[in-house]
Amino acid sequence: MHTLHPTLQPWLEQFNRIAAQKIAAGYKATAIGAREALAQLTAQMVSPGPDIAWVNDDLVPGPDYSVPVRIYHPAPEQPLPVLVFLHGGGHMAGGVSVYDGISRRLAAASRHIVVAAEYRLAPENPYPDGLNDAWAVAKGVWGVLEQRQLRFQRHLALAGDSAGGALCASLSGKAQQDASLEIARQVLIYPCVDYTLTQPSVKENGEGYFLTANRTAWYFDQYFQHGEDRRQASPLYWPCSAQWPATLVITAGFDILRDEGQLYARQLQAAGAAVAQLHLDDQMHAFLNMEALVPEACALAYRRIGEFLNAD
Repeated sequence: MHTLHPTLQPWLEQFNRIAAQKIAAGYKATAIGAREALAQLTAQMVSPGPDIAWVNDDLVPGPDYSVPVRIYHPAPEQPLPVLVFLHGGGHMAGGVSVYDGISRRLAAASRHIVVAAEYRLAPENPYPDGLNDAWAVAKGVWGVLEQRQLRFQRHLALAGDSAGGALCASLSGKAQQDASLEIARQVLIYPCVDYTLTQPSVKENGEGYFLTANRTAWYFDQYFQHGEDRRQASPLYWPCSAQWPATLVITAGFDILRDEGQLYARQLQAAGAAVAQLHLDDQMHAFLNMEALVPEACALAYRRIGEFLNAD
C-alpha cells in the first residue's frame, strides 16, 4: 500500500479543513475562486525561479484571436530548440504569470526556448477556444521568433500539466492529420486525457487529495457547454500509431488522473511510439505547484524532463 509523502499529509489535512469551513460558510465555486486559489497556492509554494537571459512577451496571431505568449530564451547567443508550454488549471485557471516560476525552471532544465501560452479559459471561452489557441501557438511560433530575430532551431516540443497536458495530447493527435505541424516530443505532466471521468483512480483518489472528482466534473461542465461528446474529445480514445511524437508521461500515485495518464502511455507504446514514464507513487496532483513541500520530487521531474527533451 503506497502512502502519501509525509510533508504533504499535514498540509493536505489543513487544506481540507479550510475547504470544509468555506463550504459551510456559503462558498460557491466560481471562476474567480478557482483562479485565485491556483494563483495563491503557486505564489506561496513556487519561488520566483532562475534568471533566464532573455524574457519577453509577444502575440501569436490566430484565426480569430491573437494569443499572448511569454518567451524564455536561456541562451540568446545560441539557436536552441523550442518548447511550447501549456499550463494547467482545469481549462479555467492558471496563466503565464501564475506559471512564470515553472516556465523558468523548464527553460533552465531543458535548455529550450520556452514559449508559454496564455490560451483562453472557460467559462468565458469554452471548448474548443483554448485548444484552438494552443494550435495557433504551435503553428505560429516560428513567425514570432523570426520577427524577434531570436536564434532558434526549428525543432518543436510540447509540454503541459493537467489540462495543459490534455491540450498537448490533443495537438499531437490533430497533427497526425496536418503535415504542416511537426511535433518531435511531448511532455505530459499528470495529464487529463479522459474527459469521461471513468478510470478507477477517479474513484480511488476522488475525495481528499486536492483535486477531487466533484471539482473536476465542475471544471469539465464549464469547459464543455454545447453538449459535446466528451469521449470523442478525449485523446485517450483517439487512434494512435508509431508516428506519434516521443512522449514522456509523469503521473502521481494519489491523483485522480493517474490511471488515464498511464493507460495513454501504454496505448502509445503498444502502437509503436517512443514512450517514457515517471511515476511518483507518493505524490498527488499539481505537485509542481507545491514545490516548497516536495522539492526533491520537483527536482526529479525537471531533471527527467530535461533529459527526455534532449535525448538523441
